Amino acid sequence: MVRRTVWLAVAAALLPVPAQAQSPFGPGLGPNLPSPSITEPGLPSPSIGGEEAALALSAVLGGGERKLASGLAWRVYEDRSDGVKPAIVARSSEAEPSLRLPAGAYVVTVTYGFASASKKVVMSGQPQSERLRVNAGALKLSGAIGDTRIPPGQIAFSVFVPIGTNSEGRLVRSGVKAGELLRLPEGTYHVVSTYGESNAIQRADLKVENGRVTDATLNHRAATVTLKLVASAGAEAFAGTAFSVLTPGGDTIREAIGAFPQVTLAEGDYVLIARHDGQVYTREFKVESGMDRDVEVLAKS
Repeated sequence: MVRRTVWLAVAAALLPVPAQAQSPFGPGLGPNLPSPSITEPGLPSPSIGGEEAALALSAVLGGGERKLASGLAWRVYEDRSDGVKPAIVARSSEAEPSLRLPAGAYVVTVTYGFASASKKVVMSGQPQSERLRVNAGALKLSGAIGDTRIPPGQIAFSVFVPIGTNSEGRLVRSGVKAGELLRLPEGTYHVVSTYGESNAIQRADLKVENGRVTDATLNHRAATVTLKLVASAGAEAFAGTAFSVLTPGGDTIREAIGAFPQVTLAEGDYVLIARHDGQVYTREFKVESGMDRDVEVLAKS
């Protein structure tokens, strides 16, 4: 009798647990309990909906109360906390837009050039207004040779954010034109100015302050030379000549083809090589800042 009782107890222990005893919701939750609601605290916000109302927006520069009147891009996003990329629900390029939005939580952003600001807004069915403060200034760049301004079409600028000891750590924008207003967050920037298409380059570190335009002129020491291969001094140039401009050490600075191509070069010494009809001719020349001139190579044995 005792043996039979023990055997029944062991057999019972080896039987599989009934399916209803295993809760798919984890320990402590029964099979008939509802799953957690997404409106409970700590979970994603409820869906946007309900009565619409107007949201009036404006932006001012940091450090002042002057409203920004142009150059703004507004975007309104859903405010989400569930990791899903928020959708854009409204956008505008007006200086002071008025947007109608259903009740709910939003994130408003405004972009002013490369500067921006954002703010969380909760609409409850009543009209409201918000003012965003943008910490930004601007750069206005130009170039010169001595007291002479370089024409805007002959010069271009690249603007970088320094990172650590690297002055050109991150490119903000290249191809900036002379006189262009480049809107930027406040901070220090590294500017590279390129005059022409060769080695006439200048660099400067410039500071941008809130609400101010930093107007900077980068001075180059360079000149533009016109290259010619001629039979005699002052004679007509040979067409189809291939020119190479080298440093005294033999590094190629610029190559050009034509009767009289123009090359802008930094101040210094150079070697000019001219190739025409299988013949090669050379001469040394010097570039002096601000002294544009012809550089002739004589085609003689």
